[in-house]
Amino acid sequence: MSGSYENRFDEEAPLVRQLTKGQRRVLGVLIEKGLTTPDQYPLTLKASTTGANQKSNRDPVTNYTEGAVWDLFDELRELGLIAVVHPESGRTERFRHYMRKRFPFNEPQLAIMAELFLRGKQQLGELRSRASRMVPIESLTELRNELRSLQEQGFIQASGDLERRGIEVDHNMYLETEGQQLEKMQAPTPEVAAPIQHPAPAQVAQQPAAAQPSSHELNQVRDETASLRSEVESLRQTVSDMREDLDELKRSLGV
Repeated sequence: MSGSYENRFDEEAPLVRQLTKGQRRVLGVLIEKGLTTPDQYPLTLKASTTGANQKSNRDPVTNYTEGAVWDLFDELRELGLIAVVHPESGRTERFRHYMRKRFPFNEPQLAIMAELFLRGKQQLGELRSRASRMVPIESLTELRNELRSLQEQGFIQASGDLERRGIEVDHNMYLETEGQQLEKMQAPTPEVAAPIQHPAPAQVAQQPAAAQPSSHELNQVRDETASLRSEVESLRQTVSDMREDLDELKRSLGV
């Protein structure tokens, strides 16, 4: 079975604006696995619990029991965000999300929300690298466009203008009691021009001109460094996910 992306947005259904920590975690797992391992989706209760507690790409790492995840599924079913699927073979029932039916998200936005549900606030380079494991997001420009749309609809928050370097973003579906509002980045302090010192003519002849990198060159180096860090982080996560999947396969085979 494939993910639930054929479901069309139900404009008449009330939008859900707040979710508990556990609801966000298991929803994030269903979205993530639906996009990354569609051949194993919808998920069983056991697979959902394993996904919620996996050590890679999760913050914080949790230790939910199958009973706790079952209770969270009940809550999400009441909200109309997931459904139970009964396979024709009559084997273990499985669970799928209805996020595309209940929220006006395209696939990149769905991946972004899932990543924020699973890890919380992130800088743009980190978010693009991680969400791109689910759906291709080719550039930071593309990411910013999707984030602006989500921000305008009230689903995400940002610590400042999305064009600023070092900006953080997070989902905006916390409970009010959690108090998870991002602090706004302070505006850069204006630079005060230093008084011009006029050296004596003899000094001018003796001092060679020092080649200083331009601001464009510095920005280019910073962008390349951030991109490399994101790629390294993505590779680490991919290896970790493969190890998790291998361990799960071994357990299922009784090895």
